[in-house]
Amino acid sequence: MDIKKLKGILQGKLDKPNRTFSYDRDKDSLRIENTETGKGITVALPPIVSKWKENNKSIIDEVVYYVEEALNVMGTKSDMGSKEKNVFPVIRSTSFATESNDGIPLVTDDHTAETRIYYAIDLGSTYRLIDENMLKEKGWSHEQMKETALFNVRGLPTQMKKDEVAGNVFYFLNNNDGYDASRILNDAFLKKVSSDIQGEMTVSVPHQDVLVIGDIRNETGYDVLQQMTMSFFTTGNVPITALSFVYEDGDLEPVFILAKNRKK
Repeated sequence: MDIKKLKGILQGKLDKPNRTFSYDRDKDSLRIENTETGKGITVALPPIVSKWKENNKSIIDEVVYYVEEALNVMGTKSDMGSKEKNVFPVIRSTSFATESNDGIPLVTDDHTAETRIYYAIDLGSTYRLIDENMLKEKGWSHEQMKETALFNVRGLPTQMKKDEVAGNVFYFLNNNDGYDASRILNDAFLKKVSSDIQGEMTVSVPHQDVLVIGDIRNETGYDVLQQMTMSFFTTGNVPITALSFVYEDGDLEPVFILAKNRKK
């Protein structure tokens, strides 16, 4: 699989009468636009080729799905007033864009040095990030929208799977609803989990669709945690950060695994 072949495959799968394609040779990116709405999405091809070569053969179908969903949403008006229950926070890397494709600032809040909070309206099989224009249209304040989103995320299920490795315990939250990483903002949930932690509690959000909580009871646990989060980070559709955080009294502090191991 090379970029030229991938470009052809994506054009074949996404081709419709109301769509146009443009290829940027300098950036190796393919832009797909809806001619009726004038809206479009740009896809960087090299990362897709890399994941395909890493044996993630489903990556092309996943990209096609997300592009289709994004194009279906673009150009449609979202009635925030009637969708208060569908407003949720989403966690992204601090390197993630802070403007929409139309250049409108997205609504964000600071989180950690590695992560930033965005907000979205859930539309069923996809969601739309909230920008400043959407807030103005509905007369919402930033704080009102933020409080609504944080309230809603606290109502999401928090069942986890448990695994023990080398004397350390790891919990995995993976509902695939688009907001698994967002549960890191549910402090009541984290506090409840912390009461059962025997070692040091870590929280990781390597990509959008997983949250990992570690009960690190020995030094080997940090090595396992590092390998685990890096694996999730490199295979996730929406990677966030491979760095983990120590959770203590409601605070998240980044833990640098290599530095910690040197303290032996």
